[in-house]
Amino acid sequence: MSKLIINRRSLLKTGGAASVALATPYFFTRGALAQSDMYLNAPKGDTVTLGFNVPQTGPYADEGADELDAYKLAVEHLNGEGDGGCLNTFSSKVLKGNGILGKKVAYVTGDTQTKSDAARASAKSMIEKDGAIMITGGSSSGVAVAVQGLCQEAGVIFMAALTHSNDTTGKDKKANGFRHFFNAYMSGAALAPVLKNAYGSDRRAYHLTADYTWGWTQQESIQAATEAIGWETVNNVLTPLASTDFSSYIAPVLNSGADVLVLNHYGGNMVNSLTQAVQFGLRDKQVNGKQFEIIVPLYSELMAKGAGENIKGVYGSMNWNWTLQDEGTKAFVKSFGEKYGRPPSNAAQTAYAQTLLYADAAERAGTFNPCGIVEALEGYDFDGLGNGPTHYRAADHQCFKDVLVVKGKDAPSNQYDTLEVVEVTPRSQVEYEPDHPMFAGGDLGTCNPGA
Repeated sequence: MSKLIINRRSLLKTGGAASVALATPYFFTRGALAQSDMYLNAPKGDTVTLGFNVPQTGPYADEGADELDAYKLAVEHLNGEGDGGCLNTFSSKVLKGNGILGKKVAYVTGDTQTKSDAARASAKSMIEKDGAIMITGGSSSGVAVAVQGLCQEAGVIFMAALTHSNDTTGKDKKANGFRHFFNAYMSGAALAPVLKNAYGSDRRAYHLTADYTWGWTQQESIQAATEAIGWETVNNVLTPLASTDFSSYIAPVLNSGADVLVLNHYGGNMVNSLTQAVQFGLRDKQVNGKQFEIIVPLYSELMAKGAGENIKGVYGSMNWNWTLQDEGTKAFVKSFGEKYGRPPSNAAQTAYAQTLLYADAAERAGTFNPCGIVEALEGYDFDGLGNGPTHYRAADHQCFKDVLVVKGKDAPSNQYDTLEVVEVTPRSQVEYEPDHPMFAGGDLGTCNPGA
């Protein structure tokens, strides 16, 4: 067992005879520390507060709004309201709809603005002013990495929501952080065989890439995966996250000799860049004797809805889709649809799942102590939350499950029926070793209870 050293000066009040022993170090094994009641923001009353930190403004605001709706639904289900949703299908049966460890679940919210500094500030306020014991949310990997680091320093758990960069559970992994969402490597591993079958092995790809940690690792992953099937990478051009007009980036593609455009963009950026690429007539062109194609490696239902008919036939990957027919998906879609009048996005699903997974871990551990949560989640196997059998790997706190390859429907029946699942890629095809070069560096470290 690893050992953590905590000085009693940070745990006990000074004064009287007790001050004689204040400098004596106490040695805790990790298991003993997990059961300790000395941790930051230990709930004192009959409620426990969770912090929902999502982009309510900025280019990923649509995803943030859907996440927040899912978080609110999770709180209702945990508190015994509504139909219970996935509490009825979850393979773990410890959640009874009576809160978490008998305490009613309350929450506070923040706006990350899709900016790392703003996200850290709002998370810090939730922890210090509101007593949040767990922070979750985000629709940007830059934000996720920043907030995960803050939570590690503060001593609370971070249950990452929509973050797809390899770095989140790679070089920037932290013991107090956990990711349910899939990552860029998995997208590349799932997409490449499908792209080879659809477009052949003799292709020339031009990449436009969001200039931050997610875009960088997404581009690296899809380039490696497509070059492994014989494709050539013509160019990779970085685009600012704040961009709305991509015409100056798309125009050079026409004379590049590329016959595929890979849009490593997400949210509003993807809607704008794909729309403008179609307006430039790229999809109507023949290049190198082939029909020009566009690929969107990471999809969401909200992006597909925003891009409209421009996504027809465009391939991409997803963490989850509301049309899946497993019992967990059906339960979540029913609850979400009845409350909000629309199907949930995969951003919403991972937000909901992470909230239930945190609550379940606390119940199984019998404590809100972050170290108890860490022990309960590391190496955890579960089912019934909408992704099929899933494993939370202890080495890096990354979830492993099947990955979906999707493409835009040619004849959607409504504004939500935009994507079709063309392949469910088995977990074995997207797994990798913790020391894979794309994930090398960084140190998971040990849990910090913030005492």
